Parts: sequence; C-alpha cells; structure tokens
Amino acid sequence: MMDWQPLLQIVRGKLEENVSDSRRLFHGRGRCYPGFESICVDSYQPAILVTLFDAYEDEQGLVASLWALVEPFGYTGVAVQRRYERGAPIVWEAGAPVESPVAKRGDLRIPLTFDRQNVGFFLDIEPGRRWLEQQVREKAGQVDNLKLLNLFAFTCAFSVVARAAGELGVLNVDLNKGVLRRGEANHRANDLPLKGISFLAKDALRDFRSFDRRGPFQLAVVDPPTFQKGSFDVGENYARQLELLPACLADEADLLLVVNSPRISEADFRELITSANPGYSVVERLPQNPDFPDSDPDAALKMLHVRFRRAS
Repeated sequence: MMDWQPLLQIVRGKLEENVSDSRRLFHGRGRCYPGFESICVDSYQPAILVTLFDAYEDEQGLVASLWALVEPFGYTGVAVQRRYERGAPIVWEAGAPVESPVAKRGDLRIPLTFDRQNVGFFLDIEPGRRWLEQQVREKAGQVDNLKLLNLFAFTCAFSVVARAAGELGVLNVDLNKGVLRRGEANHRANDLPLKGISFLAKDALRDFRSFDRRGPFQLAVVDPPTFQKGSFDVGENYARQLELLPACLADEADLLLVVNSPRISEADFRELITSANPGYSVVERLPQNPDFPDSDPDAALKMLHVRFRRAS
C-alpha cells in the first residue's frame, strides 16, 4: 500500500501558511520527491485539483486522505485529473463539485474550466506575472503610448495582470479563438476596461506580418507551447519568432521570453536569444516559483528578462 504521508505533510505545511492566492501545494514533477514524480496538487480555494500523470496504487486512498486534510481548511471539493487516461478527464471524487472554480491572485479572479486538460491558468509562471506587473507600474505614465505584445496569449492572464497594474494598450495574439474569448471574459470578470485591449486570432509566427504594424511595443511576452501540432515547435520555430519580433518593437523594449522544454537548457536558450538579433541582451533569469521545486534547473520552466535596444 502506498504511503502518502510524505506528500500529505508537505500539503499540510503549505495549508498552514494560510495563503489565499491559488498555488501548487505539491509538485512531484520536479523529481524532488521519489515515488511521487507523477503527482501534483493545486489549490483553487475552495477546490483542490489533483493531477495524476501515471496510475498509482491506492489513488482513492490519496483522495480520501487529502479530503480529510483539506476540509478543515475550508475546502469543499477534491477533483482528480488523470492525464494518463484518454481525454484527461477531471472528476470530482470527494466533497461536492465546485460549480464555478476560479484562480485567485490578489484581487484578481480568473474563471477556470474543469472540463479541459488545461484549466485556464498556469501557476508556475507567477514570477513572470509579477515581473510584468512591476514593468507596467514603472512605465505607465512615463512612456508615451505604452503597449504590450502578448504572444501565445492563451486565456490572457498576462494581459489581465498588466491592465490591472496600469494604463496601457495590449495586443493578445493566439491561434485559438476560444481561449481569446475566455481572455476577453477574464478582463470583464475583473471589471477591467477593454479600451486599448485587442484579441487577435492569428498564428504568432506565420501571421506575424498581419500585426507587426500595431506597435511599437515597449513590452512583450513570448510564452509559446513546447509543441503545438502544425503550428509551433520551440526547437524549430522559436529562433525565427525572435528574429521577426524586433520589427514591431520600440527602439527600447523589455521582454519576457519563456521556454518550458526540458530539452532546452538555460545556456541553449540564452544562445538562441542573443543569436536571433544583436539588439537582445539577457538581463536575468527570473527565480522559479518556490512552489515548483525542481531537481534540475535546466529542466524547469525558464523565464528570462531580455532587453532589446535597436542599433543606431
């Protein structure tokens, strides 16, 4: 029988920190906890989401133990997503279903969809959202016609955070019209003005010429999927995306460039960036979200602050 106590102790420690924002309570994918490499536990108060990437003995025992642990902390339901099953279904297995789950970030709320593989909000990239928030606060009111280009925008959480931080224009680009509609709804859910916020259903790479004149952008976020069939492969396409990008940037711009492939090391990523254009310089790698420990920093999510300066 599986001994769940090491996992439960970590979850309990996180719960006792009494953090109201959504967060990861247990991250097995970083291979820091032998035997639990295929388990993650996320808090979307009052919902708990358990993600299983492989089958485990006594999964029901895990759910029952988690429910007994989290219910006194005000949680009302535990859902389980089995990524190893076709369609990666999410099933409520303890307590009661949470009808309208949300991700909480300070005063912001991002509605989630527990009927899809990706619920609509990525917890690991929170340091990137904080970086963008700071950039907007520093630049809004100081930079004329401040604009953010948000490529591979998904449900536009970066745009929501940026718009909540200050006055600016945002162009959200994603191939998927459905996630952009959710992105627009996410702005409305937080009572954020949509003036100057655009949602463009285009291929960020192949359709670049259709939006490159909407700049110049003083800020940009490039957070592509590792692999999107028929559209984007970070190993093959990222360099070309970065070669095109300066055409729509301001003469001075700050960028958040992200790669989530364990096959691309930090050194390789830095080389890819600086080789794409001489105007790029890497300022720093942002710290990992502490809720996502990883035994190999090169395999973890890599978020780089990159400064662009156009050659005179």
